[in-house]
Amino acid sequence: QVQLVESGGGLVQAGGSLRLSCAASGRTFSRWLMGWFRQAPGKEREFVATITWLGGSTRYADSVKGRFTISRDNAKNTVYLQMNGLKPEDTAVYYCAAEPTFAILTTHLGYRYWGQGTQVTVSS
Repeated sequence: QVQLVESGGGLVQAGGSLRLSCAASGRTFSRWLMGWFRQAPGKEREFVATITWLGGSTRYADSVKGRFTISRDNAKNTVYLQMNGLKPEDTAVYYCAAEPTFAILTTHLGYRYWGQGTQVTVSS
């Protein structure tokens, strides 16, 4: 079974930084796509960033470009989301997602495997 475990969320002031981690287990992830999504209260789950496990190709939502960086450590089966310049509108539960595909997917409908989520709260 694929397991994804997020960590690193918390409360931070606007302009601050956080690094989220997603530890993956249960499979060999060399051909998997890994993504970060977020969901604020009363809103739909939205795409944040994605990275191919093998090649390291990335894609970002326009709202986080230049502030967030997704990366991976293949040896640790871990994906990271470095979040800088945080804004109150970044407040949400952040989810890690995985899908065995070579495609770049920016919709949550394309991912079958999800972590439990980690809360990020940015105060103004």
